Amino acid sequence: MDRRSTNSGSPFEARIGFARAVRVGSIIHVSGTAPVAADGQVVAPGDAYAQARYVLEIIERALEQLGARLDDVVRTRIYVTDISQWEAVGRAHHEFFGTIRPAATMVQVTALIDPAMLVEIEADAILATP
Repeated sequence: MDRRSTNSGSPFEARIGFARAVRVGSIIHVSGTAPVAADGQVVAPGDAYAQARYVLEIIERALEQLGARLDDVVRTRIYVTDISQWEAVGRAHHEFFGTIRPAATMVQVTALIDPAMLVEIEADAILATP
């Protein structure tokens, strides 16, 4: 089966050795995506909503690069460092997925790679045809 991948330019991809997203056949897995700009800086420190929006924009671009759309997403996993920010993160998620409504999980984690990161999101998509 054909395997394709894409990168977003995050310095962590090369440093750790992973792709932003991998497509095998009709399935796409998007790696945990944090609010990191191409220069390695954390975007919108202290603003969970802005970070979640930025992350979801990265995920959307990765999907498009592999021939998918947000409509193809069937599952998201949201990791937050402060669960009291769930409404802000949820609002951003709703703006992208409010009508799509994938299966979703949001959990609090102790920390992400950089203390300024408040949210990290994964996504899985399935295309109707490979």
